[in-house]
Amino acid sequence: MSHRTTLAAALLGTVCILPALAQTTSPPAVVRQEVGNRISENIPAIPPELLERLNRYQNTRGAGVAGWTKNGCLLIGTRFAETNQVHRVCQPMGMREQLTFYSEPVGGVSPAPVESSLDGFVFSKDKGGDEFSQLYWFDNASRDVRLLTDGKRTQNSGALFSRDGKWMAYRSTARNGTDTDVWVRDVASGQARAVVTAGGSWSAMDFSPDNKTLLVMKGVSAAESYPGEVNLETGALTMFPVDGGKASFGGFAYSHDGKSVYFISDEPLDGVAQEFKTLRHHDPATGKLSVISKGIAWDVEGFSLADDGRHLAYVTNEDGISRLRVLALPSYREVKLPVLPVGVFGAGAFSADGNRLALSINSATSPSDVFVIDLPKATMARWTQSEVGGLDASKFVAPTLIRYPTFDNVDGRRRTIPAFYYRPANVPAGRKLPVVINIHGGPEGQSLPTFNPTAQFMANELGVAMLVPNVRGSTGYGKTWLSLDNAEKREDSVKDIGALLDWIAQQPELDASRVGVVGGSYGGYMVLASLVHYSDRIRAGIDVVGISHFGTFLKNTESYRRDLRRVEYGDERDPKMAEIFERISPLNNAAKIQAKLFVAQGRNDPRVPYTEAEQIVKAVRANGQPVWYLLYADEGHGFRKKSNNDYFGAASVLFWQQNLLNSDD
Repeated sequence: MSHRTTLAAALLGTVCILPALAQTTSPPAVVRQEVGNRISENIPAIPPELLERLNRYQNTRGAGVAGWTKNGCLLIGTRFAETNQVHRVCQPMGMREQLTFYSEPVGGVSPAPVESSLDGFVFSKDKGGDEFSQLYWFDNASRDVRLLTDGKRTQNSGALFSRDGKWMAYRSTARNGTDTDVWVRDVASGQARAVVTAGGSWSAMDFSPDNKTLLVMKGVSAAESYPGEVNLETGALTMFPVDGGKASFGGFAYSHDGKSVYFISDEPLDGVAQEFKTLRHHDPATGKLSVISKGIAWDVEGFSLADDGRHLAYVTNEDGISRLRVLALPSYREVKLPVLPVGVFGAGAFSADGNRLALSINSATSPSDVFVIDLPKATMARWTQSEVGGLDASKFVAPTLIRYPTFDNVDGRRRTIPAFYYRPANVPAGRKLPVVINIHGGPEGQSLPTFNPTAQFMANELGVAMLVPNVRGSTGYGKTWLSLDNAEKREDSVKDIGALLDWIAQQPELDASRVGVVGGSYGGYMVLASLVHYSDRIRAGIDVVGISHFGTFLKNTESYRRDLRRVEYGDERDPKMAEIFERISPLNNAAKIQAKLFVAQGRNDPRVPYTEAEQIVKAVRANGQPVWYLLYADEGHGFRKKSNNDYFGAASVLFWQQNLLNSDD
């Protein structure tokens, strides 16, 4: 099952930086403060009344399902203190029993198969956001935790059990620190060996029922991946043919009897190129290929197979909204389901008997919670109800989906960009609303109408509208859309923000003179680039773990990510591409940034190194701008600890209050 996230990957490599432009004014004095792991520069003290207003919004939480236990309980991830931890719930709206207790967040939870002799789960955890995650075993009987991987500066993730629990596959950089290989561990002896060492980034997908083979996938980019199969007895790796030579694949799994496979792909069908990824079934014995989701003009995001082979569930992403379908096998007859809330969710996890499907559902007005569908009864029960800080959820603002015209044409018509529009309720007649544009990362991410406490606070408490666009290069809108910002076309996505500024100026309820922009990771680059091009129309911007120079980014990002990012952004070793990086990188255009700027960063970020933040802060301050800067020594690519995120959230609101909400410059 694929997962979307709001703060996505990073970007690019070597290129010398142009000399700083001559200073015409002395840089303003920097007011620096160190409190524990937090370093802040030029950030004023947060007023107590602001902290009080924010408190309830910052105490919302969600819950996500990880899978079923042997005794019919559910493992979920949720936060009750600083970080997300593993909990267990055994009945609808039952008590949540916390199982892990760490200062670092826990993720990647994989319960042992119900039919195995194991009773526990594997989880992953890193240190301070460095993403060098290790795998651990939690034993339910003894409550002991045991380290399974090397504990070194390696990245380990994607734990996958065989159906009998005798083997565990996972992905790891342990061999050379750069390539992500597939490893298989003998659960009984603890012996592990690399079974795919072909170079690049590989993942384990599914064990065959007899444990003789393992489906694997090599990922190159969001638009390119390659499936294969490893013979676990001989070590032979066989790559499957890819129709058209190049395609994007999603999930890959054996059928219940192991004789055929289900998979997600955008390969051509009958020689016709496909824009979207469909769910397919292939039977090697007959050569028959069935397109299960035929006729749905949207991506299939993920699927789940019941252990007993009777049902298959899959989810499509339809303009940012999830649609779940459950099919009876082998007929593919669609099973009647209860009415599901409009929201975002995955394909879920089947119970051992195949009669129940657990899934997490998130909506714009409700945090993620766990629900269980009873398939024979076509009913649904809520298993968790996460807190919303004591707020009145009926007052939360649901966004509307708008489309605005941008600069280029498709088939003789102006191309349009989708965006979610959070508009405050009960706005007095004649009042123009300030606007914040929130840009996702990736760049192959997608902004979705999920619960966003910041958007709710801005709308309900400050009267600020928020626009969340999916500019070209976003996933979810087909492979052509995904490719529209690649390499030398990078700044076309920035032009989409310029077009959104034009759209804002045409809306009678929006104040085009008070526009701010915020984004993380690649979205941080988009913030900086937008300020370079549109400082005359944007008052202020918040750059979170963003790229300031594609060349230095590629040079300093962790080696296991470098080739993946070169596919998307271009190869800095190519002189032509290096010249483009020099021309478009915000660092080399810092003199054009005249809007107010707030930069926030994690010191341990392996994706976008903290040096990207420090160099843009220094360069913009050379313009005479008193940039706000926040650095956490115990965070990486984003802020995962509640106290850290709370302070950043409060500082962000204060930044908007001082630089956006005031009516005068």
